[in-house]
Amino acid sequence: MKCNYKLNIRPLSINEGYSGKKYKTPTHRAWHKSILFLLPNSPMPIPPYEIYIKFGFSSEKSDFDNCIKFFVDCLQEKYGFNDKLIRRAVIETEIIKKGNEFIEFNIEHLIG
Repeated sequence: MKCNYKLNIRPLSINEGYSGKKYKTPTHRAWHKSILFLLPNSPMPIPPYEIYIKFGFSSEKSDFDNCIKFFVDCLQEKYGFNDKLIRRAVIETEIIKKGNEFIEFNIEHLIG
């Protein structure tokens, strides 16, 4: 699947996003606001969806699934869809130099 969008922002981990029992941290609130600003205004395809996400991490210790929830929540808010309509997901990671972190993504109609 070809990636159509790239956001030059560091993915947010679960540990950074919550404190205690699911209380959003100031870091999480600021990151969420930044993502909503950076996401392009694009029309959504018709559901069901297939999503591709690639996270560029600067730490080899980063778990690939640690940031999926935060990012998909931002996509839902920006584009007004329910993530239960995502039927297929491809998640990739790449280790890159610190300061070059990114998130690439694409959402398409799932055929078949």
